[in-house]
Amino acid sequence: MPTDGYENELRSEQDYVAGLYARLDAERARVRGHYNAALRDKGVTLVDRDVEVRALGREVKRLDVADNGLCFGRLDSVTGEHSYIGRIGIFDEANEFDTLLLDWRAPAARPFYTATGANSENMVRRRQFHSRGRNLVDFTDEVFGRPGQGERGDAALLAAVNAPRGEGMRDIVATIQAEQDEIIRLEHPGVLVIEGGPGTGKTVVALHRVAYLLYTQRKQMERHGVLVVGPNPAFLNHISRVLPSLGESNVVFMTAGEFVPGLRVTAEDEPEAARLKGSLAVLEVLAAAVADRQRLPEEPITIELSDATVRIDAATAEWAREEARKSDRPHNEARATFLEIVTYVLTERAIARIGKGWLTRDDKEAWEQMREDLLTELAENETFTAAIDQLWPILTPETLLAELFSSHDRLRAAGASEALYRAEGSAWTVSDVPLLDELFDLLGPDKRADDSAEREAKAEAAYAAGVLDLMVSREDHMDDEDHLFATDLLYAEDLAERFVERDTRDLAERAAADRDWTYRHIVVDEAQELSAMDWRVLMRRCPSKSFTVVGDLAQRRSAAGATAWGDMFDRYVPGRWVYRSLTVNYRTPAEIMAVAAAVLAEFAPEVRAPESVRACGVQPWTEELTSAEIPSAIAEFVREEAGREGTSIVIGPPGMPGTVPASATKGLEFDAVLVVDPERILADGPRGAAELYVALTRATQRLGVLHEGPLPQALAGLTPRTVPQEIR
Repeated sequence: MPTDGYENELRSEQDYVAGLYARLDAERARVRGHYNAALRDKGVTLVDRDVEVRALGREVKRLDVADNGLCFGRLDSVTGEHSYIGRIGIFDEANEFDTLLLDWRAPAARPFYTATGANSENMVRRRQFHSRGRNLVDFTDEVFGRPGQGERGDAALLAAVNAPRGEGMRDIVATIQAEQDEIIRLEHPGVLVIEGGPGTGKTVVALHRVAYLLYTQRKQMERHGVLVVGPNPAFLNHISRVLPSLGESNVVFMTAGEFVPGLRVTAEDEPEAARLKGSLAVLEVLAAAVADRQRLPEEPITIELSDATVRIDAATAEWAREEARKSDRPHNEARATFLEIVTYVLTERAIARIGKGWLTRDDKEAWEQMREDLLTELAENETFTAAIDQLWPILTPETLLAELFSSHDRLRAAGASEALYRAEGSAWTVSDVPLLDELFDLLGPDKRADDSAEREAKAEAAYAAGVLDLMVSREDHMDDEDHLFATDLLYAEDLAERFVERDTRDLAERAAADRDWTYRHIVVDEAQELSAMDWRVLMRRCPSKSFTVVGDLAQRRSAAGATAWGDMFDRYVPGRWVYRSLTVNYRTPAEIMAVAAAVLAEFAPEVRAPESVRACGVQPWTEELTSAEIPSAIAEFVREEAGREGTSIVIGPPGMPGTVPASATKGLEFDAVLVVDPERILADGPRGAAELYVALTRATQRLGVLHEGPLPQALAGLTPRTVPQEIR
């Protein structure tokens, strides 16, 4: 396009985008007005007001995400029609059927990502915008069918992948590639596995797929929300901006250590313990541990009643235990059956002794009256209560598991390995979480605690109602010297309202706090690290079995993680899981990927490294130093990178001062990476090789390696840095 023609076209596009922002601002003002009015509306019930406020609040959030890059392109069809593609949909104020901006998830927007020179999908041009904030800076055109034209204009893509990294992951909504778009829009109701090497964009593709599903299945998805599971809090913080930037907020983010609300993970298992806990074989250990707490008395337990002495012997307890187990109820609920049998036997024996010679079963009324009296006496008898607690105790998951792991005797009784023993039973690890979750179902709720909480809530509500009645009564009987202020009555009404059964938390807050919450869709990132027991938890959380699973088997670190996707999913969704792979590396430049690929070839020769889409022109380097010199070299790297735009990190073996272990950087990316002591990272066997592979593939621009001893053979391709120079 001639320069003058380009400038005229750019001004025209700038005017159009400015008009979109004006329409967006007007819509924001309208929705905020309705939102504020709903907050003040006293003419509806509290429940109705909450529903309206939440709906308007979601709309406010949706409109607030669009300031940056509202519109990122235009499609021109063979019929001469223009369609502008953007972050959200915007309609004409006068005609709601006139689309000013097409939501990127709409079917009509798909050619923006998929049209090629070979298959133009009835399009003649794809125009991509480059914006800063609200300002349209320039654009590039791709004319389909033009001789010599490639399938996809790379200007926008390369600008995005070369840009300095910020604190969080950015959405790729303006530069989605065709292979990514196919996965994002895949209409599969079961489990979708997306596998790809470092930098292939599998995480961000999964998040955009969630945004797409929330757009196309809004009613089904919003009711239960979406769960996103990541490997660590740093990773979740890194990706947490993507979905809100796409206008979606009904999403819960958590790690595998947070599956049980309120639990705090403070320790880490040895590999063998993690492997044992992650295997489904541990289910038998848990069941045996519960059964071990359903005891028989070694000697008869004597219960002194007012008119008789009775005993709980082994035969009675065994009968009660068998009946309780046959009820198929959770342990805490089955206690009622155990108690019923024991009290039946004891009251029958006591009645026979007390009524000997004068009471027969024919006198049903007297017999039952005596039974009721005895039941009341047993309930108040401390010896009897202690006996029941000893033989069939109320258990919590935390108590049972802590006592199991800290006792050699209990581990042996449950048929468990001594590798599970630890001195501090309640020093929870990530691998304990699915076991605790399983025990919630095996044990059931603590009925006594639930009843106590219910009684307390009723007492508070009754108190509030009483205060309100008192205030109203006082108003009715005031004399001239007795003044009732308006604030008094308002306070009473507010107090009573506190106990109205309503929940003002948003969906994400309610879901995250509720162990029994079920989700409509679950995304699992770094899925190769999850154990079979972790998957058991997640399958319970999603009855529809709708998952987007993201991982790379070559990066598996956990001893209990997946070695084949079918091993995890054939059990739960046979015939309902599909596999897709991403093969293009958008993050790691070719120079760095060549080094990482050499490491991959040594520990996983059957896996093909992803092909980098770009080169950066900077060769990764290595330098051999003494242990005394390494700290100052790390400090030098940190100082130099602090003066550059973008992000950087130092990765080293676990526990090394001044470094971060590779496991804590999974899924993250940085402009510059310094890897320290690769030989010590590798020393951890196959897991160490995977860790080094992860460390080397975090960099998007610059990579350096510091080492003490001989450089590992896999890193022989690195360029030595023999004299001090700028780390480029």
